[in-house]
Amino acid sequence: MLDWTPDLTRSDKPRYLAIADLIAEDIRVGRLSVGDRLPPQRKLADRLEIDFTTVARGYVEAQKRGLVESRVGQGTFVRGLPRAEPRSRTTRPDLVDLSMNLPPEPDDPELIARMQDGLAEISRDLVALLRYQSFGGAPADKDAASAWLGRRALVPAQERVFVTPGAHAALVGIFSLLAKPGDVILCEALTYPGARSIAAQLGIQLVGLPMDRDGIDPDALADAVKRFAPKALYLNPTLQNPTTLTIPEARRAAIVAVARRNGLKIVEDDAYGFIPSHGLPPLAAMAPDLTWHVAGLAKCIGAGLRAAYVIAPEARAGWPFAAAMRAANVMASPLTVALATRWIEDGTADTILRFIRAETAARQEMAAAILPEGSFRADPLSFNLWVELPEPWTRSAFVGHMQSTGIGIVASDAFSTDGNPPEAARVCLGGPVSRDKVRGALEYMAHALSHSPAVASTVL
Repeated sequence: MLDWTPDLTRSDKPRYLAIADLIAEDIRVGRLSVGDRLPPQRKLADRLEIDFTTVARGYVEAQKRGLVESRVGQGTFVRGLPRAEPRSRTTRPDLVDLSMNLPPEPDDPELIARMQDGLAEISRDLVALLRYQSFGGAPADKDAASAWLGRRALVPAQERVFVTPGAHAALVGIFSLLAKPGDVILCEALTYPGARSIAAQLGIQLVGLPMDRDGIDPDALADAVKRFAPKALYLNPTLQNPTTLTIPEARRAAIVAVARRNGLKIVEDDAYGFIPSHGLPPLAAMAPDLTWHVAGLAKCIGAGLRAAYVIAPEARAGWPFAAAMRAANVMASPLTVALATRWIEDGTADTILRFIRAETAARQEMAAAILPEGSFRADPLSFNLWVELPEPWTRSAFVGHMQSTGIGIVASDAFSTDGNPPEAARVCLGGPVSRDKVRGALEYMAHALSHSPAVASTVL
């Protein structure tokens, strides 16, 4: 480790930027070499008599510039000066991908440092985490899962709780357990594309139900039960993807009543259930004996974790589920699960969640200020907008127009289950895209929505 001490008096910029600038300068003149280990952030903060957060922001800024890299449990190392990339004549430098429905990524240096501390802490038991483990989670991981699920008023016995390798894998296991090829599972008319792909892979028929502003129509559900003899009802009841609606409590009760009268199993994809601070009771709390509850961590902490907590409707139902999941996945990654457990236990997960809520609300406020009033549906805490296109725009023309400018969005076809998609598109506001880039994309979109396709697409 180098005894590197930058002279911050040489710069009039904010101190965190000065730290990054001085790292670059010292690499350029040879005072820092590739592979050198920089001082730990707290040690450098003490040496410079400045806040730890300032040093952390400086190191994060240097990492963004490609000057350094952080290695879990080892420290921060010099990478060198990034090479200038030749600008392509065929690709745009301002591509903005608004097609993935992800939470905004944390950019607060103190939070990022805290997340890195969690990684460093679990690495102390790295050898044990590289072993096979039984499916469903170790006792400590199930305890963390129970604590996390308790935030949604769910208190199931531990034998009904399973730690799985992500919500998508869990849905594959549940669908394959409930239905055989050719069987029907009911869902919303506009539904999560992942559910569509899973059903297609398993040979299961998804039948979409009519929706209003409160979700699926209970009468249509009762009629579909008689017509199709479905094996289950799949729902995404909170901040639904793609429409952003949340099913009100009264409508939830009506849906549960129909399911109970008919002995219909419910698969509750609660991907966004933790985003509202005080969310409505999940279906699993209203009908625990009917409901498979899937609480993924992708949308409330980070998609890269690939972990989800599943509650089976009863302990016996969990046995074949565990067998199916073991056959397909063996186990959830112990490293991933250990990190999720650590973050839940030490409060980091709650801090990430608070950041996601605040940043999402700020982006939704920005969208409301930029886009024409009434042109989209959204919730103040949804990661996306559901843009309902004015005539004469069609979804294909609008998506193509946005893509021609380097803005990626998704047409309603990806979500439709009845073959009759509306003239609409999903526009996502989160992921790695900065708030400034989202603003620029929304401003361009606002111009398009306020004009006809012929005017919006005019090129001089």
